[in-house]
Amino acid sequence: MKENKNILLAFYGDDFTGSTDALEFISKAGAKTVLFTEPPTSEQLKSFPDLEAYGIAGKTRALNPDEMEKILIPAFEQMKATGAKHIHYKVCSTFDSSPTIGTIGKAIDCGAKVFDDKIIPVLGGMPALGRYCVFGNLFAKMGIGSNGKIYRIDKHPSMSKHPVTPMNEADLRIHLEKQTNKKIGLIDNVQQKAKKKEWLDNITEEEIVLLDTMNENELLKIGEWLIAQQKKHGQLFSVGGSGIEMALGDYWNKRGVLKSVTKWKKIHKVEPLLVVSGSCSPVTAEQIAYAKANGFEEVIIDVVKICNDNVADESVMKKINELLNKRKSIIVHTGEKQMQSLSSEKLGTALGSITKNAVINTGVKRVVIAGGDTSSYAARAMEIDGVEMIAPLVIGAPLCKAYSGNKKINGLEVNFKGGQVGSEDYFVVVAKGKL
Repeated sequence: MKENKNILLAFYGDDFTGSTDALEFISKAGAKTVLFTEPPTSEQLKSFPDLEAYGIAGKTRALNPDEMEKILIPAFEQMKATGAKHIHYKVCSTFDSSPTIGTIGKAIDCGAKVFDDKIIPVLGGMPALGRYCVFGNLFAKMGIGSNGKIYRIDKHPSMSKHPVTPMNEADLRIHLEKQTNKKIGLIDNVQQKAKKKEWLDNITEEEIVLLDTMNENELLKIGEWLIAQQKKHGQLFSVGGSGIEMALGDYWNKRGVLKSVTKWKKIHKVEPLLVVSGSCSPVTAEQIAYAKANGFEEVIIDVVKICNDNVADESVMKKINELLNKRKSIIVHTGEKQMQSLSSEKLGTALGSITKNAVINTGVKRVVIAGGDTSSYAARAMEIDGVEMIAPLVIGAPLCKAYSGNKKINGLEVNFKGGQVGSEDYFVVVAKGKL
């Protein structure tokens, strides 16, 4: 692949909702950015001549380590070949993962095989989303874009009880040491007050360095430090939430490399809105209840049957399409029945197929896909090749335009919402639009 000197950043997201989170922050910073569902070919990149950043919305959050390695090594090699200055493996800002599923340590090991960096930075917080890292310990607000309380991650009412990867350790060094054999150091909040050239003074044999983050001023300093590290090596591989995009974007704005975007396209009200949810987060449950109380219809699917059959009953599809044709906004979800044994791939694929069918048969113009683990599979089942940000809606979940070879899907307005994103009126806000 031919090197593209204009690409400042390439990121690989471990799921679709998290990838659009990164897309939002680098787009706000002013970088022309497209998020692809697979590593883009040279031809795809050429079709966006002004591209300054790109992302790949992966599905590694739901995979085991062997499956991750088979995907990540070639993806990282492709990203390296583009000449992008920064390569970022984007994880959920709550760092939920385990030694057997969505292993962040495995992603770090894969990055180390492809890139020549002596030290791999891991950014531990994202203040704009209510995630804070203090002396290596992670804290998170209950809900993104809400007024929820802040909890240490292992005491968080939702993330400590995640059905697949519950967070039972707040110290990210201990958490990651269970997933990689590499030694992990820390540049804490106190060390960050020193001159940036002294930040690594206490790092000796460590191959991974975790960076605390409490506020946006610290992020700006981290952005400058990351760019200094990149200039030493030509390319820099890093890991973390969308704080990486915000840190780099803020510094590039300060230096005049990019000009931040403050005006976006006006988002109009749509009727109907289709919401398809595979999320079992209590935050999403509250949003569903609020939407139902404010005029949304509800269609509950048999989650076990849909995973076994990989398709919804004809009667379910008929009901969904009839409601949409009557201009009724609806939420299709799995109800209260959630089981750890459910396949994210099967559920996400089935939900994506439901969505594609509804769009094709009713002409619905805007959809919401809720649920991090299932979102990547849903997007692929919808035949989405990539997305570009249209405008911000709720922080961490922008409204996007879909690119697809399917004419019925191409141009669709789509919003990918993680389980922790938004206040209780989220779906109503997406339907009404703003800006």
